[in-house]
Amino acid sequence: DYPDNYVDETFLEELQKNVNVHTYKYWTLVRETSVVSQHFSSMLIFLGIFIHLYNKNITENTLIFSSTTLLVILFLIWSSKMKDIDSRFIVNRLGIIKTGILLFAILLNFSPILKTLTEETSSDTIYALTVIFFIGNVILHDYGGKITKNIKFPDSLSINLAIFASVLLASRLSSNKSVFGLLAFAVEWFALLPFFLRFLKKVSLTYYLISTVVFIIIAILLFIPISKVVIVTFCSVVFFVNFICPSWLISVQKYKNQINGPWDEAKMKVFVNKNQ
Repeated sequence: DYPDNYVDETFLEELQKNVNVHTYKYWTLVRETSVVSQHFSSMLIFLGIFIHLYNKNITENTLIFSSTTLLVILFLIWSSKMKDIDSRFIVNRLGIIKTGILLFAILLNFSPILKTLTEETSSDTIYALTVIFFIGNVILHDYGGKITKNIKFPDSLSINLAIFASVLLASRLSSNKSVFGLLAFAVEWFALLPFFLRFLKKVSLTYYLISTVVFIIIAILLFIPISKVVIVTFCSVVFFVNFICPSWLISVQKYKNQINGPWDEAKMKVFVNKNQ
């Protein structure tokens, strides 16, 4: 007879520590966190373009031409390389072009309405709401690298918040063409570009990292005549996210202590006969 709290001496012989724990490498984490800096940069680029458009440093024709050219180039790259990732993928170029033309025609027709949508609202309220919506976009953005055909929650909400913030900013512009140009660019930038960047990461990690550096440089160049404080803050955030946080995660990993032993619940393995 043994007491209720009896433990055999061999009980802990099968004790295992941190068996399934993944050990992180610093530069791998730096590479993976680049998606966060890339999204920060893209949002800052959009804000910089809005400010320059608002101050008439760039014209609406330049913005429309540049964004359309970028869209066509990225579409051609995506449609030609997508089959290399998924051989079952069929690119319906004509259908996509028709949908794009319809979307931009709708934006063009609704631009006068969107311009006067918040006429009675003060600019301070508009800018405060814009900040709130962009913060929501950053929090809910899909930072994963999976290529999906459908937009899932919460990424769909993140895109909607960015587009709505863009509508609020566009309502502060002076002409209908400026409103159309900014909203067309917003749709490309926040709804379509993330899909291309995930695709680019799958095709070539080198080009993906180069694009991240390019985004950061463009964001800095756009804000040089606007605000030096924003540039310093942005660079500090990028440095903290990309270089400090990975080091921080690795330093606290040594405190992880996961134990496994005979007391764990049994895991059933199911074998499926593929010939059936």
